[in-house]
Amino acid sequence: MNDLDPVIHAPARLRIMTALTEALTDGDDITFPALQKLLDMTAGNLTTHLAKLEAAGYVDIAKAFAGRKPATFITLTPAGRTAFRTYRAHLLDLLGGSS
Repeated sequence: MNDLDPVIHAPARLRIMTALTEALTDGDDITFPALQKLLDMTAGNLTTHLAKLEAAGYVDIAKAFAGRKPATFITLTPAGRTAFRTYRAHLLDLLGGSS
């Protein structure tokens, strides 16, 4: 049996990875408020889980200015996209489905 990636397996991080995979194509990004609204998560909770995903190399977080306002942009890395596909395949295999 394949082990599920513990970084992705936490429910909040699984929701984040699923949303980023579905919402973004390669190289796209999403702002922190847009992702927060999409997931209906508190800023603190989202920040905590994004930090863990960033430490694993699954997301990139960039801070910039949009006009005069600071903005945070989140991008799913190629490693993150691959890790999510692998996680999904292992989960489906575990459940007896196909990937």
